[in-house]
Amino acid sequence: MTTKTFVLSLIVFLSFSRINGQNPHNTPTQTIRGTVTDNVSGAPLYGATIMLENTQPVKGATSDFDGHFKIPDVPVGVVQLQVRLTGYKSQYIAQLKLNSGKELVIQISMEEEIYSMAAVEVVDVKEKNEAVNSMSGTSTRAFSVEETQKFAAAVNDPGRMATSFAGVIGADDGNNNISIRGNSPYGLLWRMEGIDIPNPNHFAAPATSGGGISILSAQLLSNSDFMTGAFSAEYGNALSGVFDLRLRKGNNEKREYTFQAGFLGIDAAVEGPFSKNYQGSYLINYRYSTLSLLSQLGVGVGDGITNFQDLSFNLFLPTSKAGNFSIFGFGGKSDQVFRIEQDTSKWNGALTLNEDNYFSNTGAVGLKHVLIINGNHSLQNTVLLSGNSMGYRVAEFTRNLESKEINKDQYTQSKITYNSVWNWKINARSSMRTGAYFNRAGFNLTNEYFEEESQEWQRPLSVQSSMPTIQTFTQWRYKWSESIQSLVGLHSIWAPSTKSSSIEPRMSVRYTSKKNHTWSLGYGLHSQTQPLGVYFAEVKENGRTRRPNEHLGFNKAHHVVLGYDHRINDKLHAKIEVYHQNLFNIAIEDRDQSSMSTLNMEYNYILEPLRNTGKGRNNGIELTVEQFTHKGMYFLLSGALFQSQYLAADQVWRSTRFDAGRSLAFTAGKEWKMGGEEKNRTFGLNIRTIYTGGLRRTPIDLSASREAGEAVYIESKAYEIRMADYFRTDLKLSYRVNKKKSTKTISLDLQNATNRKNIGGFYFDEKENNIKTWNMVPLIPILSYKVEF
Repeated sequence: MTTKTFVLSLIVFLSFSRINGQNPHNTPTQTIRGTVTDNVSGAPLYGATIMLENTQPVKGATSDFDGHFKIPDVPVGVVQLQVRLTGYKSQYIAQLKLNSGKELVIQISMEEEIYSMAAVEVVDVKEKNEAVNSMSGTSTRAFSVEETQKFAAAVNDPGRMATSFAGVIGADDGNNNISIRGNSPYGLLWRMEGIDIPNPNHFAAPATSGGGISILSAQLLSNSDFMTGAFSAEYGNALSGVFDLRLRKGNNEKREYTFQAGFLGIDAAVEGPFSKNYQGSYLINYRYSTLSLLSQLGVGVGDGITNFQDLSFNLFLPTSKAGNFSIFGFGGKSDQVFRIEQDTSKWNGALTLNEDNYFSNTGAVGLKHVLIINGNHSLQNTVLLSGNSMGYRVAEFTRNLESKEINKDQYTQSKITYNSVWNWKINARSSMRTGAYFNRAGFNLTNEYFEEESQEWQRPLSVQSSMPTIQTFTQWRYKWSESIQSLVGLHSIWAPSTKSSSIEPRMSVRYTSKKNHTWSLGYGLHSQTQPLGVYFAEVKENGRTRRPNEHLGFNKAHHVVLGYDHRINDKLHAKIEVYHQNLFNIAIEDRDQSSMSTLNMEYNYILEPLRNTGKGRNNGIELTVEQFTHKGMYFLLSGALFQSQYLAADQVWRSTRFDAGRSLAFTAGKEWKMGGEEKNRTFGLNIRTIYTGGLRRTPIDLSASREAGEAVYIESKAYEIRMADYFRTDLKLSYRVNKKKSTKTISLDLQNATNRKNIGGFYFDEKENNIKTWNMVPLIPILSYKVEF
């Protein structure tokens, strides 16, 4: 970042402060409304009283027969709600942020008491990190849209936000790939509205769960869950973690708009009712961006031209008798082109240069139907059509500017996914959830490269086919008392094409004492299919072509988690988790002296012959100390000590690529109210500091590389080199103004604010015939302006 750019950004920020520094004539107000439902069946609850804390006169409302409530003319700021209903635990919901630009529409789910408490009122304090899914197991925490927006360097991206949590580290800060408890990023499952979705990120590579930046807009997300191990039976085909995303419904009474412009692009969102006499709503967001703008300002984000755009939406279509329908989806296009220098005198003696062209497109659209039966049963059916197409082209140019293609990769996939989930609330103590998932993936995968030695095109992967998978689950939650509850379940997965199947028991138990101490224990057997391209790798032997991996089995793992959580007060809690993961049946290279294992996979298909005889083990302890927003301040301190190892065909236990050993993250923020008596202006300061041990790399044999003209790695020393420790500080400044009918926010997000040169790895430079290191992302300023009205 140049000094000129920083000064310009600061001038714009200060100018905005002066322009909007005048107090409004009236204190801005806004409406709070929403729906109260049973946390198991989803049935609306009638007669719940919702009261605002600390208001004179007292403001509140009562839910109607459909569970709806509305509290108008609430002064903007941070508000607390008290919710009561006979037969249910009273609920205290703290630190809700109310702006003048948009109504606050919330969903409140209440838990039924096991028995009537005549003398004592049971109050369920709704903590910010409490799981949205009432049937979640251990190692689960909720995250809010507010966190993706206010955490420094999160940029509305769940993946980047999650690196603030214990046990989660970034695989490379140039993208949002995350490693959870030492596992490969591939082990992460993405789910939306209860159904599995494809990787929802721009610039995604094959066989990975991340990318450059999230396709999903924060405008659509509601509070969602993030799981890091031993997840409950309804989640399958994942080894490391789950993002279980929930979408919010658009405002069904009033049309509202959001516009945001910044260095990352332009967002426009609209939501509102379809008509005055219908409870349905729509919510649509479109974003366009080109990171070439940053390059023009002198910020080093790479040598290529980068573009992306995306669209996401959620349409809510309720009926009077046939249940509620939703149509939701997202789509994103992204590409990156590295052009050669047309002036050959600047080629620094090189005889040829390569021009790269990379693209990644992803989309999904789903139809969901929810029917509530007799107040104690609900049935959800969802069908999702999805697809992605990604490819990579390399052309070699001579000094005469003549070109020829030397690499052509094209990976196209289309999917139809259907699930059916039934919830049954047996009584206040007992509830069940059971369901099935059917998935059929069609694909066309091609990997081609031109081999100089033979002067022929090689095709290690070329297939057009389809592959189904079937998953079923059932789980039962039982509350032995108000303090003790258990969750037991069974998950199964079957892949007919590979003749693989797995039956997986899951369980967890939780005990909470009267002094707010909670102990938990969770266990689960988990499995995951290999990336599609792995199954169809081709090997030529004696003039014949065979597919050695077509019957490869699942990677599997036993997860055990022991947790302790102490709620020190309503705002502060501390949590410790100890875990062990025993990984087995892992796909490794089918060569006796090989050190290759799919546990080290970060992206792209592995096309060597594999066998399911590998092992792995992940052990660790995690600490979290968290203060939810209180008097405008919050903080999250998380740390972990862990070990991640694997055993490949050479029968040597080694550190995995992601065995950083330790991690520490401190995320905090403070808001100050300004604007005289009206307090309609807010200045915010957010900071995040991350420290981790370095990731692992395999050393390069310099003499062998010089002889071969390309990098040659010392396989017998796989991942023995630990890179230098990673340290990064991000800083975010924000200034928000609540006018009578609008909210304006300007923010400056300084990613890697100290411009630390974290080493990402090393490579063999064929031009200079030497080994060089490469650094991760430098200082990047992201200035944005948002208006809600």
